[in-house]
Amino acid sequence: MKILFLADEESKLYWDFFKKEDFEDIDLIISCGDLSASYLSFLATMTSKTVLYIRGNHDDGYEQNPPEGCICIEDKLYEYEGVRILGLGGCYRYRQGINQYTERQMQKRFNHLKFKLFCKKGIDILVTHAPASGFHDDDDLCHKGFAAFNKIIEQYKPKYFVHGHVHMSYGRKFPREDKLGETTVINAHEKYVVEI
Repeated sequence: MKILFLADEESKLYWDFFKKEDFEDIDLIISCGDLSASYLSFLATMTSKTVLYIRGNHDDGYEQNPPEGCICIEDKLYEYEGVRILGLGGCYRYRQGINQYTERQMQKRFNHLKFKLFCKKGIDILVTHAPASGFHDDDDLCHKGFAAFNKIIEQYKPKYFVHGHVHMSYGRKFPREDKLGETTVINAHEKYVVEI
């Protein structure tokens, strides 16, 4: 199975120069946040692929205008052809905003999902907007990672942890792919394809 992950910046290749053949071998599209609803709706319509999404800190507009034809996996354990995907969007609270959380709030969100994870015997992919604490995050409050994600990775050992939020274009040398224990960590900025 090939999964196309997207985050933070609409890809000109998919948006301005769309070709359906670019998606022929893609089975699933997952947005890690901060993408326009119209972009995700366009991909869902033009590719006829299942598009899953979580919200980033700039996705407050999704409340009134969510991406059409897409499935929100925010605070959900979603199963796609046997692959268990957990979605936790938003970032560390740095100002007022509906998609920003304290560490305690993020832990509470995850605690509400523990029974589902127990029933499904874990997760295969953890999809978030923000990175994990001390891993792919930055020093400023806006780009601080969540310790709750480190705990999830340590306890459930998902095969993949995919996030956005820290753009590859920020100038800091954020790695695209890395390892945290047994889990492959991926920064999905713009676009990244994973084969499971």
